[in-house]
Amino acid sequence: MPLLSVAIITCDEERNLARTLASVSFADELIVVDSGSSDRTVEIAESFGAKVWVRKWPGFAAQKNFALEQCTGDWVLSLDADEELSPKLQQQLQILLPSSPPADAYFLKRRNMFLGRWIRYGGYYPDPKLRLFRRSAARYTAAPRFEDRPVHETMAFDGESATLDFDLIHHAYPTLEDYLEHMDRYSTLGAQLLVAQQRVSRNVAAFYWNVMLVPFLTFVWNFGFRLGFLDGREGLLLHLYHTNYVSWKYAKAWRASRGAKAGSDEAMERSRRDC
Repeated sequence: MPLLSVAIITCDEERNLARTLASVSFADELIVVDSGSSDRTVEIAESFGAKVWVRKWPGFAAQKNFALEQCTGDWVLSLDADEELSPKLQQQLQILLPSSPPADAYFLKRRNMFLGRWIRYGGYYPDPKLRLFRRSAARYTAAPRFEDRPVHETMAFDGESATLDFDLIHHAYPTLEDYLEHMDRYSTLGAQLLVAQQRVSRNVAAFYWNVMLVPFLTFVWNFGFRLGFLDGREGLLLHLYHTNYVSWKYAKAWRASRGAKAGSDEAMERSRRDC
């Protein structure tokens, strides 16, 4: 019976995957679920001895839960394809897991990298993520009322939890282009979530608050009060462009809700004409 299974979902991750898999080479089982990569992702996974499934993308939570269901180890480590275990974290896991760990789930401190720099301030560290757990103790859940395409999945678990001492390294955004593309895509998903949860106000004051003031206050809080300025120019760019994500999310939600209302009004008018 394997002791540790590693579960990873992928799509076009040839740039990152080898680094991730190399950092968990001590694991007993590697599970990779791919959603149709057009690059060498699957080939790289197989070269590390991973068991690979290719399936259509059903959403973050559903894809990650499918990966968990393929694991047979007593413990599961769930990773993103752009993450790697630091050498000290690798050592800690190899000592911890064979020793009957006292907790059922463990948070890992995540070290976020932006343009090659470790972002230590502004709320980006230690950024704890629940990633290591007994196989039967946890699963991913989708955002409420948005199960088919959640913007952020969350982990639900039973039992006792603890936090490990060393870092999971997140190679999130090596270029500005990566970050801006990511924020554009996630702001669209975030807007869809707001609309699905009916959290879009058509009030003019609420519009200006969400699109202008909330992003500005977010920047002041994270860059100023949470010391984001100590991360230098990379910190400035990260927090500055994060405000764009917040603004874009609410603006897209407002526009989508207007489109939905316009479509509903048009349908009602057609129905009245048909009658």
